[in-house]
Amino acid sequence: MYTDIDIFKIETNHVVPARGKVLISEPFLCDQTFGRSVILLVDHTHDGTMGLVMNKPLPLFLNDVLKELNYPESIPIYKGGPISTDTLFYLHTLEGVAGALPIATGFYLNGDFEAIKEYIVHGNPIKGKIRFFLGYSGWEYEQLCQEIQENTWLVGKEDIASLMDEKSSSKFWKRALCKLGGKYEIWSRFPQIPTLN
Repeated sequence: MYTDIDIFKIETNHVVPARGKVLISEPFLCDQTFGRSVILLVDHTHDGTMGLVMNKPLPLFLNDVLKELNYPESIPIYKGGPISTDTLFYLHTLEGVAGALPIATGFYLNGDFEAIKEYIVHGNPIKGKIRFFLGYSGWEYEQLCQEIQENTWLVGKEDIASLMDEKSSSKFWKRALCKLGGKYEIWSRFPQIPTLN
């Protein structure tokens, strides 16, 4: 059992960000896009970082945007971030899609959208296979490093397969913190606005 008062001091876990890892927002961040968010890093180089917020559903479905899909179930779209919010991004497990960027073993970003549409139109399963996002999150290299040093983000290693499970997206943030253990698991129980406790 922790008795040290430092358990309540929010501080980064000093893990280096990399493609395929996740950013986990600190518990008191009250930002509409990034508060209680889990962001999958799809690229991280000295030129900058790109990620997709995995747990912020939009009140919009792909079926509403692309009527020709004629898919029987509603296909959710998530808010990937505040940049290029008129651009559709998609994370998927479909091998052989031309132009797709490998994120981790068996996971890809974007690629030939006609191939994605064809996959959907043929009635193939989407849950656990493809997730759609409007916009993305981006940082200049030094900017993200500074935000991590300012304790805005923790860096975690989340199983991407579990991030494809849209049903549990509302629990991504808490689960990602709990997996880090120790004081991070305790942080997952903090109210976002302490005065509301």
